[in-house]
Amino acid sequence: MRLSFVVPAYNEERLLGATLDAIHASARDIGVSYEIVVANDASSDATPDIARTHGARVVDCAYRQIARVRNAGARAATGGVLIFVDADTIVSPAVVRASLAALDRGAVGGGATVHIDGSQPWWGPILLFVVVESMRVMRWAAGCYVFCTRAAFEASGGFDERLFVAEEIALSRALQRVGRVVILRERVLTSGRKMRTHSAWDLVRLASGLVRYGPSLLRNRDRLSLWYGERRHEPPSR
Repeated sequence: MRLSFVVPAYNEERLLGATLDAIHASARDIGVSYEIVVANDASSDATPDIARTHGARVVDCAYRQIARVRNAGARAATGGVLIFVDADTIVSPAVVRASLAALDRGAVGGGATVHIDGSQPWWGPILLFVVVESMRVMRWAAGCYVFCTRAAFEASGGFDERLFVAEEIALSRALQRVGRVVILRERVLTSGRKMRTHSAWDLVRLASGLVRYGPSLLRNRDRLSLWYGERRHEPPSR
């Protein structure tokens, strides 16, 4: 069965190339038929050029909403298995192989264990442990790596386009109504740039907003600057 790797990207010229190289290496190692679709969400940098140079098909859109961008990539994809990989995430042959094995054993989709690259602030490992283990128990896939069959994706309704964040959790819950969802022990490595460029106070403000506005916060882009505000770049020396 053909694999479609769907990579949503907004101004990701710094990290996209390595992500695409890792996808190519993993798929070739396994020896499967595959494609890479980069859903370019109105990037103003060299993201689409880098995607094409690294062997991806580019689908242009202008949504600035991750759920809609992921869905746009899925609509353009041709494979029977969809693997959503964030533009700052490195996959391995082991995690792709384990994903396909899980589907062969009857799962309809799932996610992977997440590791963060580079240094982290003091609160980073604590937060990561709590989030990763909670999502494992709930069988919620982290957004940086989500896999499923196309049939299950369509039956679940895809990513909820009313949401600006937590769309991967909503999809995981929808997939659970279709069939079995698994969180793999195999790892993906994703960028820790948000942890390194934001403070604990940013998280406190986000948590306060969730208490104040409840789930409606997830549908308001203006209050979700951690994801939709101006990107904070790390020092070039990194």
